[in-house]
Amino acid sequence: MQRRTLIQHTLAASTLLLGATVVTTSAMAQSNWPTSKPITYVVPFPPGGNTDTLARVIAQPLNKALGTSVIIENKGGAGGSVGSALAARAPADGFTILGGTISSHAINVSLYSKLDYDPIKSFTPIAMIGSGPLVLVVPASSPYKTLAEVLAGSKAKAAVGGLSSASPGSGTSNHMALELLAYQTGVKFTHVPYKGSGPAVQDVMGGQVDMMFDTALVVGPHIQAGKLRAIAVTSSKRLESLPDVPTVAESGEKGFDMGSWQAVFAPAGTPKAIVDRLHDEILKVIATPEVQARLKSFGMQPSRMTPAELAEFQKAEVAKWAAVIKAAGIKAD
Repeated sequence: MQRRTLIQHTLAASTLLLGATVVTTSAMAQSNWPTSKPITYVVPFPPGGNTDTLARVIAQPLNKALGTSVIIENKGGAGGSVGSALAARAPADGFTILGGTISSHAINVSLYSKLDYDPIKSFTPIAMIGSGPLVLVVPASSPYKTLAEVLAGSKAKAAVGGLSSASPGSGTSNHMALELLAYQTGVKFTHVPYKGSGPAVQDVMGGQVDMMFDTALVVGPHIQAGKLRAIAVTSSKRLESLPDVPTVAESGEKGFDMGSWQAVFAPAGTPKAIVDRLHDEILKVIATPEVQARLKSFGMQPSRMTPAELAEFQKAEVAKWAAVIKAAGIKAD
């Protein structure tokens, strides 16, 4: 009996010690954050695209606010899935954050038969940066000037798969906008996935690909430079930065309304105190007149969602795109 009692006391003491060690380790991790080492901001797309550009807009002022370096690390591939999987496996200590998108955190889970992460369970939402429509563009040398002409041109080439349309990768919002247009109109297109918006837009400008959907952030400067022609925007309202460009709905496809969003996530289990601090600092950055103006010039509406609101929004987006992908019969693999 005494031996059993001794063992019970020893086990109880070990349990308490283990618990205290975990609490102490967690507290030490938080107390050393964020100044003990740089924060890695994973961008699951190559340099030059929407997520990369916005990450750099956010990272520079975040450096000053947190008193540590925020280093951008591009890990592109599979519509944002490769980098997202890497971020999901990172320690939940506040030193890794991820630029998540409608693709990586709402679409891919239904588009791919297998992902190495769960878009909801593998992450803790931090902040929504903003959302905005996509712009359908063609090369400046293209004969197409309206959506009706684009659709007619693709119908005329149905025997060879229709017009070609570039995207930053399978499963991206750019790809899904194309699939929605094809589904709604019954017109065939050939999807041409790239590893990021940068190389995709270069080939569209060069005439190697007929068209593409992308954000005003990416295509806006090229439209202004006369290298691309804007055909339509995917939102229900016109863009302030492109007031003369009609919406897809205005162009004859009623009910077409789609936006692309950008947010920041951390690995699941990241301490709430760190998440709250990151959320507050990112919102302060977004609220500055300079960043507000820049986001709006990109065609994005800044957001002030709380982490909880972002979590609910994301769940709704996952359900929405699951229904769309099932109805359209789309699969990336």
